[in-house]
Amino acid sequence: MSTFGKIIFWVITLFVLFIIVAPLAWIYLTAFKAPNDIFTTDVKKLVFFKFTSENFQRLFREFPFWPNFVNTIIISAASTVVVLVISALAAYSFARWNTGRGHLLFTTISTRMFPGVVAAIPFFVLYRNLGLLDTRFGLTLLHIYFNTSFATFLLYGFFKEIPEELEQAAMIDGYSRVDIFRKIVMPLVRPGLAVTAVFCLVWSWNEFLFSFLFTRVTARPVTVLISSFWGSIEVQYGPMAAGAAIVILPTLVIAWFMQRYIIRGLTFGAVKG
Repeated sequence: MSTFGKIIFWVITLFVLFIIVAPLAWIYLTAFKAPNDIFTTDVKKLVFFKFTSENFQRLFREFPFWPNFVNTIIISAASTVVVLVISALAAYSFARWNTGRGHLLFTTISTRMFPGVVAAIPFFVLYRNLGLLDTRFGLTLLHIYFNTSFATFLLYGFFKEIPEELEQAAMIDGYSRVDIFRKIVMPLVRPGLAVTAVFCLVWSWNEFLFSFLFTRVTARPVTVLISSFWGSIEVQYGPMAAGAAIVILPTLVIAWFMQRYIIRGLTFGAVKG
């Protein structure tokens, strides 16, 4: 690569990095600003200001942040675990035995082909009749429903990349189908599981539409709480930024620690010897 090409490459890279990092940096800076510093027109105070924890104190004192944050953790974690179990079994069945001759796989994937708002009304009527509105269990079921199709489609490609000869050799050695799936297939597809888990967890963590429509107080996740800071009279930027700063951290930490598996998963099957 020529010197000019390297310069162009780094300029584009830094520009993309700025677009990604700038909003995050702005959220964390705003979270530690006093109200006067948030609305200041002084350019220097955009970055150089007196740090304060006032926004976090208001967040914990005036709003039910922790209960809603716990709701988000429980709903996201539970739905992701259940989705991985169901999708792994379904995707393996589709990849190995072509269950349903492709029709069942297409039907499973098709649930993500329509906007979520289309299913809002029938699900709302059903949940109202079953008494599942404003419950963690009900919202978890919704997340499982919408994530299972995506996870099955994603894992299907990973299972398809595993040579069937490995399983046939294991059967010759006396392994049962359960042992083959547990001891041979699952370790090989672990990067794919990591990628799928991260995508499902992030979607469930950030989901807003159904959380807004199907919860009120008891099962309300933190995404809906933060949106309530945007009122008709004023926007409480300080507590909003403080809440967002806390909510963002878990997904960033999980993505950081699982990046090795994510990279392997995204390149799984890309290079064949």
